[in-house]
Amino acid sequence: MTAEALVALGAAGLALVAAAAAFVQVSGIRRKLSAVPADGDVFETLRGLDRDLASVEGAVAEMRPVLESVRRRLPGAICHTAVVTFDAHHDQAGRLSRAIALLNERGDGLVVTLMVGRQDTIFFTKMIRAFEGTEPLSPEEQEAVDLATTS
Repeated sequence: MTAEALVALGAAGLALVAAAAAFVQVSGIRRKLSAVPADGDVFETLRGLDRDLASVEGAVAEMRPVLESVRRRLPGAICHTAVVTFDAHHDQAGRLSRAIALLNERGDGLVVTLMVGRQDTIFFTKMIRAFEGTEPLSPEEQEAVDLATTS
């Protein structure tokens, strides 16, 4: 290859690099210009954005009392649950009886017990305070409370 050909090849390479750099610059300028409104009224666009922002701020202000109400009530919401299935009548009705623990984050709540027999169903509840029964719990009820504590 002659010296003139090498110089021409080098010049072509430099021109290619310069064209690529110009392309990148033009793309950046186009991206910035796309943010300018088509009619050129930047100030009206900013006023519109300001109105939108005020609307959003108003909606957030309306939600604050609702959020605070939820925050106050949340500790009392049921968040620990468990169900224990058992046979209350020793193979007479099958494993249809249930002890259901429903507790909040403080461990307060209740255990609902359904004792299913062949001819009737007995339904009763016991209060739970700080993950402990306020009256003696059956083994199944205690198991439901213990399971709920770990949920």
